[in-house]
Amino acid sequence: MKVYTKTGDKGQTSLIGGTRVPKHHIRIESYGTVDELNSYIGLIRDQQIDNNSKTILIEIQDRLFTIGSSLASDPERSKMKIPDLKEEDVTLLENEIDKMNEVLPEMRSFVLPGGHTTVSYCHIARCVCRRAERLTIHLSENSFVAELVIKYLNRLSDYLFVLSRKLSQDLEAEEIPWKARM
Repeated sequence: MKVYTKTGDKGQTSLIGGTRVPKHHIRIESYGTVDELNSYIGLIRDQQIDNNSKTILIEIQDRLFTIGSSLASDPERSKMKIPDLKEEDVTLLENEIDKMNEVLPEMRSFVLPGGHTTVSYCHIARCVCRRAERLTIHLSENSFVAELVIKYLNRLSDYLFVLSRKLSQDLEAEEIPWKARM
């Protein structure tokens, strides 16, 4: 299989199912942003973090490929079987959030992103995840998107925020609260 096909040289690409769309199509933007998110998750996983977090991040990366497959499919024409996202995938994120929150100090304000490079990577991934969620919601206004995809992306951004706080604690990084200037 060649990496280059030359079929996209004029600004079009194919969805799973064969439909040709412009590369700026909201469906392409949606799964492209999920792919970008997956790369940032890999960057976090490559840091010096605990093994449980690395294991969960690998699971998340797998689920993001599942989401990408779903978003890359033409819901009208594709007959190809693609992997399924399941409710337990969301439950895994919720359980991990709850476990991390048990050992974190209570939040009394927003926190400024940063404090350690690894923590900053989590915040960047969280922002990209929110963008993927917004784009996917936009796509869902005109085309079928499984509700579970949007729910998973929403929960994943929450997970990434809590992971940033946990890693701040693990790495002994200062968590700076935002103090609104009035």
